[in-house]
Amino acid sequence: MNTWFKKSFVLSAGLALILSGCGAKSDNTATNASQTEPNAAQTADKLNVVTTFYPMYEFTKQVAGDHANVIALIPAGAEPHDWEPSAKDMAQVKDADVFVYNGIVEGWAEQALSSTSNNKRVVVEASKGLNLMEGTAEEEEGEEAHAEEGHDHDHVMDPHVWLNPVLAQKEVESIEAGLVAADPANKADYEKNADAYIAKLKELDTEFKTGLKDVKRKDFITQHAAFGYLAKQYGLTQVPIAGLSPEQEPTPDKLAGIIKFAKENNVKTIFFETLVDPKVAETVATEIGSKTDVLNPLEGLTDEDKQKNLDYLGVMKNNLEALKKALNE
Repeated sequence: MNTWFKKSFVLSAGLALILSGCGAKSDNTATNASQTEPNAAQTADKLNVVTTFYPMYEFTKQVAGDHANVIALIPAGAEPHDWEPSAKDMAQVKDADVFVYNGIVEGWAEQALSSTSNNKRVVVEASKGLNLMEGTAEEEEGEEAHAEEGHDHDHVMDPHVWLNPVLAQKEVESIEAGLVAADPANKADYEKNADAYIAKLKELDTEFKTGLKDVKRKDFITQHAAFGYLAKQYGLTQVPIAGLSPEQEPTPDKLAGIIKFAKENNVKTIFFETLVDPKVAETVATEIGSKTDVLNPLEGLTDEDKQKNLDYLGVMKNNLEALKKALNE
């Protein structure tokens, strides 16, 4: 993101080579086994659907069923805020029948789409039309600093809508509409699959409502400001150490304020996340004598998640249990 415009000429040149048959190859070869490119036999008579990162991949797979070959551009274990597409990735965006992205977090997406014209491609911005939240004043300050360094994404609006089970349902509906637009012959199946998955998301919402209704405290400290939509949905207050981007580090004053808040409110758990260095959360925990625990923003599955056969629903249920435990201490 911060180097996207600097690399745009290189990526465009790489794409031109691919389209002329020169077969440029990507250095970005690390992929989730479940998200690798399908072979020629698999692609016959199926939609070619390209998604950006894990939640978009999972939601799309659930709706598409057997009617599409779905891949995720951003490999498992990669932090999507920092990821940038290669020439090979750009070629996949160009050739997609459907391209699904969340919006905001993929700062490269708009230029990738405009640089790879395809009149038949259906584009789904899953968060489009949702009531997005703004970052806090501290987050905006930090994001403006990133903007000066050349980062190319909306540094004010919070992209993490997929962590709210109610808003996740809306994203699934948007993906369903995109698949139907690209493949109206299988409309009934897409609608059936979407309805079935939305029913599971509604059950998840009910579990969150029930599990968090009577917790002893309503505030939680997390390293990355990813849980604002979830907190708002269930009457909680997220107290983030850093901003919307996990690469952002708090100022000394912000860090001191978080430590003061934690001591005054007897906070016993500081949440960190997968895919990023937990050192900031650990610093706060050490300072106040508390423990740390994982609150997973589901920006990608880790190897451990995959070994446990976890998916979106499973990780979200783990998040619920972690919140219940911390908020009842």
